[in-house]
Amino acid sequence: MEFRGFMTEFIRSELEDAVGVENVSSTKGEKLAYGTDYFWVSRMVIDKGGMPALPDLIVRPGSSEEVSKVLKIANYYKIPVQTWGGGSGTQGGALPMAGGILLDMKRMDKLIDIDTVSGTITCETGMIFQTLEWYANEQGYSVMHMPSCLTCCTVGGALAHNGIGILSTKYGKIDDQCLSLEVVLPNGDIINTMPVPKHASGPNLLNIFIGSEGTLGIMTKAKFKIVKLPEVRRHHAFLFKDISTGYNACREIVQTVKPSIVRLFDEAETVSIIKKVIGFEKKGSFMNLTLEGLKKIVDVEEEIVLDIAKKYGAEYLGTEYGEKWFENRITFFYPGYMMNNPQMFGTIDSTSTYDNIEKIYWAMKEAVEAFPGVHFISHSSHWYDWGCMNYSRFIVDNPPEDPEESIRLHNRIWNAGVRAALKNGGVVNDHHGVGLKLSRLMKEGYGPAMQVLTGLKKSLDPNGIMNPYKLGL
Repeated sequence: MEFRGFMTEFIRSELEDAVGVENVSSTKGEKLAYGTDYFWVSRMVIDKGGMPALPDLIVRPGSSEEVSKVLKIANYYKIPVQTWGGGSGTQGGALPMAGGILLDMKRMDKLIDIDTVSGTITCETGMIFQTLEWYANEQGYSVMHMPSCLTCCTVGGALAHNGIGILSTKYGKIDDQCLSLEVVLPNGDIINTMPVPKHASGPNLLNIFIGSEGTLGIMTKAKFKIVKLPEVRRHHAFLFKDISTGYNACREIVQTVKPSIVRLFDEAETVSIIKKVIGFEKKGSFMNLTLEGLKKIVDVEEEIVLDIAKKYGAEYLGTEYGEKWFENRITFFYPGYMMNNPQMFGTIDSTSTYDNIEKIYWAMKEAVEAFPGVHFISHSSHWYDWGCMNYSRFIVDNPPEDPEESIRLHNRIWNAGVRAALKNGGVVNDHHGVGLKLSRLMKEGYGPAMQVLTGLKKSLDPNGIMNPYKLGL
């Protein structure tokens, strides 16, 4: 914000009047807390003693009406607004790169309703997702959205980047689980999407806001479907001779039955991270798979899965390693197991139909490994009837010491990996979102269709205040 004289204090007074004096702050320590999420570049800059981009004011609204008041003030003064949930994102999507207002949503954490007749649960979007899951569990139900950041991400954050959890093969992504939204538009108007997610009443507004990363408005309430906790949940593990065989076997499995978890690892990840976390040491392509639901149905599905795996020559490893994987599903992201600074690393996740997924794997691997000293590992962790995704990582053990040189190398590797995916039928990102990290590649991914997104942006946010520089908008 750049205002003359004492104008800044007048604006602050308006914001304090809107949300309460105690809910507006600007101390250096508090602002620093919002200078980095889990984006590698922002963390690297701080680790090397640099200063991150900071907000001018932190505002913590307590209701949709307070969010509306804040956006009306921001829109009038043309002040940038970035929305903050749990700060667990990897793409820099919540970082206040334009200064202005940082809207921390965590005061808005109320449970609104649980309806076991309709099978729905409704809450404010500042709620930590684990808390929402616990509320559902108390009634014998689950939202079935279980990302690795479950205990620290907010509901709004999961919706903002169209996130996904480990049970996606059976229950889908967050856009499959969300039924309706309340949204505050940049001009302060409070709107609701249709009360159901499927209809023929014109285009579906729900899917305009899910995945919009705070660029089109602020999601303040959300309704999700819930399902009964499964009677049984059974974990299995297999080893394929190579990832190509694994792709074919997994495709046939998910087009025949509906596991909740299917994760297929390439040999590089099998002999490194899988070995490190669960102690499995053989070479090949490791796959863990989970079936759940009514026992009678799971019994039949289990028999089918074992037959298909045998058809593709898989070594059945029993239930032990599958159970170990499930028990340690978060351990993979703990210090000592997950890549961490001073290493440079990134997850280049893309998705495609089955005819392209293996092409993307090999093309991305070639593009990334063309950089000296860069390692590549990959797994496919979310599967659909029509295709699946690659969760591919690059790792640089000894990145440049100079921060600017590191950022340039980081961006070149990302450009190469994403462009390899785009060239072979993939997309810019599968489920981590675009944020700041991949914003520059959106026009390449969408081509002329990008005008639809920019048209929406200009119509809803003509002053361009909502999360500047993100999502290519």
